[in-house]
Amino acid sequence: MLGIFFHPSRGCRGPVHRMKPLPPVLYQDDYLIALYKPCGMLSVPGRGPEKIDSLAYRLQCHYPEAKVVHRLDCYTSGVMLFALGIENQRELNRQFRDREVDKEYIAMVRGVVDEESGVMDQPMRLDVDNRPIQIIDYEQGKSCETHWRVIERLSETTRLLLKPITGRSHQLRVHCMVMGHPIVGDHFYGIAEDAAAEMMLLHAERLEFTHPSSGERVVIVAPCDF
Repeated sequence: MLGIFFHPSRGCRGPVHRMKPLPPVLYQDDYLIALYKPCGMLSVPGRGPEKIDSLAYRLQCHYPEAKVVHRLDCYTSGVMLFALGIENQRELNRQFRDREVDKEYIAMVRGVVDEESGVMDQPMRLDVDNRPIQIIDYEQGKSCETHWRVIERLSETTRLLLKPITGRSHQLRVHCMVMGHPIVGDHFYGIAEDAAAEMMLLHAERLEFTHPSSGERVVIVAPCDF
């Protein structure tokens, strides 16, 4: 198993058009590249020219062959993986689809969680009248599963390790809210004072997958700083 830990970017190679600085590169070879996505940066371009700036856009300015494999919420920081080339993208997409990728997140949530660990499996769907909000729906919702464990209890908050088995939009945010412990800084599902927060305390710390060429398991880690 190959363990990869956070290190500063070593710069970019190849043709660059309208180049913008890249966040730190966590790992790179001829088949894939992993970057540190900061809180507040889009994973992929949104609608309209004012939302074109994103991690995918910046990377593709440096590496046109880079392909999106998965996404993180705008206000979620941490490890984000890209494929270099369409065949590598197909294989990595398959691993995410078939749930062969292990993902670990760190979250700081409101309140003190009494239990040590548990599983949240409430099904979710988009609230079509209130996009992009997701809601629990036991009849029409898609299956969701999140494993969680307490890392540390503080006086008014709790640090959790979250391991999503499925990968639904806003899954971790909604499941924490349903637990009665919304994520600190979550302006969609948090308390009133989080509505204008500039930072949400949710971090994609660890990603483990199978290398599309070598078949070796790869672990990429970007340690949480909160």
